[in-house]
Amino acid sequence: MAEISDVQARLDEKMEKSVSILKENLNTVRAGRANPALLNKVSVMYYDTPTPLKNIANISVPDPQSLLISPFDPKSLHEIEKAINVANIGINPTNDGKTLRLQIPSLTEERRKELTRLVKKFGEDAKVAIRNERRDANEKLKKQEKSGELTEDDLKNEEKEVQKKTDDCIKEIDKIIGEKEKEILEV
Repeated sequence: MAEISDVQARLDEKMEKSVSILKENLNTVRAGRANPALLNKVSVMYYDTPTPLKNIANISVPDPQSLLISPFDPKSLHEIEKAINVANIGINPTNDGKTLRLQIPSLTEERRKELTRLVKKFGEDAKVAIRNERRDANEKLKKQEKSGELTEDDLKNEEKEVQKKTDDCIKEIDKIIGEKEKEILEV
């Protein structure tokens, strides 16, 4: 029975990771309002080492339409500006000599529709990953049943549990995607 719970625990872990990856991907989608997570994928060359922006600067949201980046080391300001331009997030920083300001432009209707399609694609990718995890877990359980570690009844119960976890996870993904779409379409 220890292996059964091991399969279920591994399934839980992988499903949680898929949902967490979805959330990370959605954080990088600009929804017309300032969010420091827009800069999560920006990497700055700091002393010849690629360093995440959040490790070398304070990122704040002074108002809903802008981000303020205050580097811990003022000498790195130029490198941070260059990294933001290279990251191609669609926003040009304004440099005042001490900080960088990013003005988040409001989205056009066409861009909003484009972003909702992207969000749906992220959601679909996450669902595919969840279904693949379900398939893998069911295959492991069937192997255990063939080797005699599981009875037929135990196999049915475990498969029902795997399906329940899959359904719950897909509902959570749908909820997350729905919230993000609502945020994007909000004017």
